[in-house]
Amino acid sequence: MTMPLGKLDLLLGYALAFGLVALLQVGVVLAISLTWLGLEPAGSVGLLVAAAVLSALLGVALGLLASAFARTEFQAVQLMPAFVLPQALLCGLFVPREQMAGWLEAISTVMPLTYAVEAMQEVGREPEMTGTLAVDIAVIAGCVLAALVLGAATLRRRTP
Repeated sequence: MTMPLGKLDLLLGYALAFGLVALLQVGVVLAISLTWLGLEPAGSVGLLVAAAVLSALLGVALGLLASAFARTEFQAVQLMPAFVLPQALLCGLFVPREQMAGWLEAISTVMPLTYAVEAMQEVGREPEMTGTLAVDIAVIAGCVLAALVLGAATLRRRTP
């Protein structure tokens, strides 16, 4: 990069652009889920929207972090399965975390997608904001910020 723009500024610009697309995706998915598919969460729709938006922003931030390590677009595409697959398998989406081996459950505890899935499940189960949901939302928000800051810190100043 040769323009007078900070690394974090550049990454935040990308995050804003991709974040708007993620917001659109969340809107479409929730509109279809709540109307055509008849989803009726126990919690408020506002909490569901908040959890879904934070989850989408988490995906954007982790994608930008992965791309900061890559030198080419092809490398970025190759890195994504390394970021996504372990989280998808261990987040509790396919198998409840309580049924996993102890060491797999421990690994899943440090993966951000675990908290996104748990937040969505909590909104689906509980009619009010719970402590678990508050922790999940705080962890997701912290991971979004950490991924953006780490991505900015690892971004190279010059392109090859």
